[in-house]
Amino acid sequence: MDTTNLCGLKREDFQATIQGKETDLFILKNAKGNEVAITNYGGALVAIMVPDKDGNMANVIQGHDNIKEVVESPEPFLSTLVGRYGNRICKGKFTLEGQEYQLAINNGPNHLHGGPTGFHARVWDAEQVDAQTLKLHYLSEDGEEGFPGNLDMNVTYAFTDENELVIEYQGTTDKKTIVNMTSHGFFSLAGIANPTPTIEHLKCEINADFYIPIDETSVPTGEVVSVKGTPFDFTTPHEIGERIDANHLQTINGAGYDHCFVLNKKEVGELSFAAKITEPVTGRTMEVYTTEPGVQVYTDNWADGYKGQHGATFPRRSAICFEAQHFPDSPNKSHFPSVVLNPGETYYQKTIYKFDVEK
Repeated sequence: MDTTNLCGLKREDFQATIQGKETDLFILKNAKGNEVAITNYGGALVAIMVPDKDGNMANVIQGHDNIKEVVESPEPFLSTLVGRYGNRICKGKFTLEGQEYQLAINNGPNHLHGGPTGFHARVWDAEQVDAQTLKLHYLSEDGEEGFPGNLDMNVTYAFTDENELVIEYQGTTDKKTIVNMTSHGFFSLAGIANPTPTIEHLKCEINADFYIPIDETSVPTGEVVSVKGTPFDFTTPHEIGERIDANHLQTINGAGYDHCFVLNKKEVGELSFAAKITEPVTGRTMEVYTTEPGVQVYTDNWADGYKGQHGATFPRRSAICFEAQHFPDSPNKSHFPSVVLNPGETYYQKTIYKFDVEK
């Protein structure tokens, strides 16, 4: 075990040359002594070390312990950054200024998460500014994965003394394009283990009165529906597992939860409370705040027990994701908030994951 950091990850295990660039491991430590470990391959979060109610440390995010396994992960989006477009685009098609664009089809009949060589599979330029801040930069060239425009994207990870992981995104383009960035953290508040415990006992609250139903290929139908009286009502805390397998068309279509919740906002773009989960055994909690209009909640419905770091295994529903974003398939749904970025504008998103304990 490497004693220089809590997560026991070794920097040299993350150092390689990929795409002609150097990959590395970066560790952010706060005044409380907690830490976040990130690699610049896909901007993947590989460890978040925070205490439980008794002060016991554990890694509460799923990741791998070397660069080879990050690159070859059975879950390509495991706790990575996702772009240029998080979530699904129907049949991989969208039209901008009269021109139709065709993207890769990599999820049933649809495009998912920026395509097979999206931002999750790219080496980002990295600069660790100080003990608590990492800056990442990636220039996505015009035509990459079928998207128009040179998109210049900067992402900053900061780990505050309040145990907040703050992710800020800023991007510009030289040609009209679409952007929908997110972070696909697979959170396991009980701590990763062999096997990692189910998330079905987590208490969950989501600040959303509406959600977006999906068809059998997981693309939005275009409706925005009230959560009231459905398995999607987390306006008061409920256990995740309570209604996850309900006999409801939407939980059937998603094989559990894999839906975008429409966050309650007083004004567009405000940084506001999105969700909270509480792990009953350890007392760990995580709150999510975001400027985005939606959060995709995914309950890891397709994992099969594959191996992660330090011998941990990741069975089905051993993680929950809160992917702050614009709505899926927005380019094809004119009534959804726009994901178009024009030259001269700056794409901006800020999302915070705050860790704490309840005794």
